[in-house]
Amino acid sequence: MTMVTSAPPAGGVQAKGGFQAGYVLAWAFCLLFYFLQYSVRSAPSVMMDELTATMGLTTAGLASLLGLYYYTYSACSLISGASMDRWGAKIALPAGTFVLAVGIAMFGAGPAWMAELGRLLQGAGAAFAFVGAVYLASHGFPARYLATAIGVTQCVGMLGGAMGQSTVAWLIHGVVTWRSFWIYAGVATAIVAVAIFLGTPRQEKSASVQTGSLLAPYRIVLGNRQSWLCGLCSGLLFLPTTVGSMTWGVSFMTHGWHLSYHEAVSRAAMVPIGWVFGCPVMGYLADHLGRRKPVLFGGIVAMLLSSVAIIYPPPGMFSPYILAFILGFASGAAMIPYSTIKEVNPDSVKGSATGAINFLVFVMSAVASPLFGWLLQRLAGTAGLTETVFREGFSVGVVGIVLAGVVALFIRETGSAVRAG
Repeated sequence: MTMVTSAPPAGGVQAKGGFQAGYVLAWAFCLLFYFLQYSVRSAPSVMMDELTATMGLTTAGLASLLGLYYYTYSACSLISGASMDRWGAKIALPAGTFVLAVGIAMFGAGPAWMAELGRLLQGAGAAFAFVGAVYLASHGFPARYLATAIGVTQCVGMLGGAMGQSTVAWLIHGVVTWRSFWIYAGVATAIVAVAIFLGTPRQEKSASVQTGSLLAPYRIVLGNRQSWLCGLCSGLLFLPTTVGSMTWGVSFMTHGWHLSYHEAVSRAAMVPIGWVFGCPVMGYLADHLGRRKPVLFGGIVAMLLSSVAIIYPPPGMFSPYILAFILGFASGAAMIPYSTIKEVNPDSVKGSATGAINFLVFVMSAVASPLFGWLLQRLAGTAGLTETVFREGFSVGVVGIVLAGVVALFIRETGSAVRAG
């Protein structure tokens, strides 16, 4: 497998087959950043009633507020990837973490306009987390472990997503107010920003990444048709979790199935818990087999079957916890195109390649989130959010999974077994 570095590590080029301890440590700090950003991304799903009551929003208005995160996340993914390639992680990562910290605190600190601005800042800062983690992993780990490292990264993120539902639901109903939660989370994120700055190695940047426009590497990445296919496939596979489970899952079960709040939270949290296990396992299998596409297709099929089993049969026909776990586990396949896009582009633009796929993935989430809220409101009419409304709305996610499988047919196999042959 070819080396996957965006720029040479300080002191020279990474040795084949070796680990760079400084970058591995920095990657570990960045995992805390990624954990926190995923927690605050999913936390609003367990306080929908509080947000609606406090800010006086309709269903579509609440969806639009929460969807603001994805607008800045997608746009700043491009900036984060290019800034990693140009200036290195020591500057870019702490800056992104601090922006996230400010946005988190603002979301709970004041009126609706401040929450909107805070949500925009959250997306802007959060865009640096995964891009930075993959950038550091590509410098710190041997290339043969890249998909595994990316899987572990997403595992930690989804653990944060699970806690953003289960733990936050417990916190805001008896420990702290929902506004206080955001203030405390902002302070914790600011502390992580300091830790990342102190722990990330300095880099000696090559001349090739210091010249030209900041966004010049994207001419290479986005000029590659395979990059678009990777982004489209991954984005479609993300929608059932980002827009479905992590945003509307709790509302689906409380308003549609009339489950208790805590039961709904527990069930919804099983999806990101499934990701916790599925992401590293999928990454390991892709590395172990030396092939990306068989694992990708296996995950797509499992996602499709579990989604159909959750949405359409009557509640209670299948074990809801097992189905939610399987959906989350299989969704780990959405991370495989993140390895592929780095392998179909030159080594000098690895950070930008990750930024590009994050941009493509979350542009889709940014567009889909308010559209889904509008669809639910239109389907509901004056009857309210019923089980039938949610079932019809969530059918869009099933169609998306099928489309992802079609797109995957055209993605080039980049596994080590193919290149070695």
